[in-house]
Amino acid sequence: MATKQLLHLVIGGELTDLTGTTFKDLTKVEFVGAYASNAEAVKAWRTKAQATVDNALMRYFVIHAHKLIDPTTAGE
Repeated sequence: MATKQLLHLVIGGELTDLTGTTFKDLTKVEFVGAYASNAEAVKAWRTKAQATVDNALMRYFVIHAHKLIDPTTAGE
């Protein structure tokens, strides 16, 4: 049985400060990729986050886009 595809996006960029989630420059936000599972997205997120560990203001996020597209998947 095939697993249900749930869209996850990974993006990142430099923030204005450590306490928020406001990007310094939206034109420089990096789209890392789209993934069919949370596990795949977390793997990509971890790789990018570890590669930028020297920049304290650089942050990457996993966006559960399937929850935005179809709110009935919120529990998945």
